[in-house]
Amino acid sequence: MKEKVNLSIFISGGGSNAIQIIEFFKDNKQINIACLLSNNQQSGAEKIGKTYEIPYFIFSKLDWEIQHPIEKYLEEKSVDLIILAGFLKLIPKSLIHLFPNKIINIHPALLPKYGGKGMYGHHVHQAVKNAKETTSGITIHLVSEIYDEGPILFQKKCKINESDDAALIGKKVLELEHKYFSQVIENYIFKEFKKNGQIT
Repeated sequence: MKEKVNLSIFISGGGSNAIQIIEFFKDNKQINIACLLSNNQQSGAEKIGKTYEIPYFIFSKLDWEIQHPIEKYLEEKSVDLIILAGFLKLIPKSLIHLFPNKIINIHPALLPKYGGKGMYGHHVHQAVKNAKETTSGITIHLVSEIYDEGPILFQKKCKINESDDAALIGKKVLELEHKYFSQVIENYIFKEFKKNGQIT
């Protein structure tokens, strides 16, 4: 039986959600942020890793294509659960099979609308604006082999005014991400890992 559940956070951008998650769990005795991974040298992975003294791995395109270096790194860090916090790459089948129901993603819209390849960040919010939606929000879901189609764990809505542009929609959605993502991760861990006897 494990004393702690080790999380790995994957990011592609600045990592504001990663920071929120790290802060949320920093005093938690049962949940540990084991490492950060990123596909982007210009991401916030190095800065965040150094600030919080968390190991980080900025991997190459070749690393991602062959996967072995990434899988080896996750194994070395004893990772139990992967969190995608603004990570833009499609997760390969090999990694999904290695972490079945153990990869969680957050999407800045109310799936199944506005999901799929190319639907991230500003592109999502602009599509929501163009469709004249009156609400948007977040979807937190498990990752499957198809973009944004894994089982949904949590959704939360926010109101959109007619005058809101894509940037303002994005700001409203990001506030929801920062408010709810960490709590949903914690709830999932205590439900799934305790149920399976992996933590006390």
